Amino acid sequence: MNYRMLGNTGLKVSEIGMGCEGFSEENFSMAQKLFDVAEKNGVNYFDLYTSDPDVRRAVGNALKGRREKFIVQSHICSVWKNGQYQRTRKLKEVKAGFEEMMNLLQTDYLDVGMIHYCDALDDWQEIVSGGVLDYARELKNSGRIKHIGLSSHNPQVALKAVESGAIEVLMFSVNPCYDLQPASEDVEQLWAPENYENNLTNMDPDRQNLYETCQRLGVGITVMKCFGGGDLLDAKLSPAGVALTVNQCIHYALTRPGVAVVLAGAHSVEQFEKSLAYETATDEEKDYALTFASFPKISWRGHCVYCSHCEPCPKKIDIAYVTKFLNLTIAQKKIPETVREHYAALKHHAGECIQCGACETRCPFGVKIRENMKKAAEIFGY
Repeated sequence: MNYRMLGNTGLKVSEIGMGCEGFSEENFSMAQKLFDVAEKNGVNYFDLYTSDPDVRRAVGNALKGRREKFIVQSHICSVWKNGQYQRTRKLKEVKAGFEEMMNLLQTDYLDVGMIHYCDALDDWQEIVSGGVLDYARELKNSGRIKHIGLSSHNPQVALKAVESGAIEVLMFSVNPCYDLQPASEDVEQLWAPENYENNLTNMDPDRQNLYETCQRLGVGITVMKCFGGGDLLDAKLSPAGVALTVNQCIHYALTRPGVAVVLAGAHSVEQFEKSLAYETATDEEKDYALTFASFPKISWRGHCVYCSHCEPCPKKIDIAYVTKFLNLTIAQKKIPETVREHYAALKHHAGECIQCGACETRCPFGVKIRENMKKAAEIFGY
């Protein structure tokens, strides 16, 4: 298992984590099975968004004797009311829900306390001014949560939260179809068929800005909906009109700036093992670029997706990383200190480019790589 730093939290997390969708399977016994497989394979991170007390109890039982082996991301404001899940901002309900969750999980602390499901700007304002954020800070000060997070599907709302400095972790929906859609307060619009009827071109700029800002500010991204609920794996259901593989979906998410861990949803051990197989997959099995280039209604023309098809470079420049650092700098309109240091740590730099153009002949998306190398050399000075 490969491990990554979760932003600036200091937590070292497995790049494959667990979503909680399958924990209720087989009368909740699947939770134990999935945690056993996770431990065996070095998975140390999971998300628990559901407020179902039976699921929380099953997870608490599965954690017995190995709590310290897992980094727990669980949700504040997700409560169980009248026999069903609800999201709430009512402080009394939020506090009662948190206490019930901690009791069922049989733990004294959460590693990441995730403020649940904020997709509207006025909702974020309510979180800030209505007491929820203050409560999360109280929990952090008392050690009951170690880090504050927020889950969202809306890049504009998520960016507000990230730029506020209030959160350290962002749970966000990342996949190559969602990334084409503009911000909306209605999450259903991300998958609405009518939004894919016309030709779509390149990533929504708000989403790109969000990922780059998270990397720049050290806010770690934990990825949900990597497979689009499984639809991306089926050509008949995928808005792209072409099926992607599990490896391709995971690799796409892990190559976005700021991303630390993909929370792989699984309803069975077999499904979870398919995601875990990413760790031993070949570069060819992970490669998503040629599949993207074949999308009938979607074009990534001129947009670098960091797929590394442009390599090998005769001067051994890591073109994808140079381009990523260039984009981060352009978005910020100055060189962030962390980007400058990461660029300096590269073994070879844009200034070594001999403008041979071999990279451009291999790029499936027609990116002007030579032009990018010139820009990077000018901006970084070498």
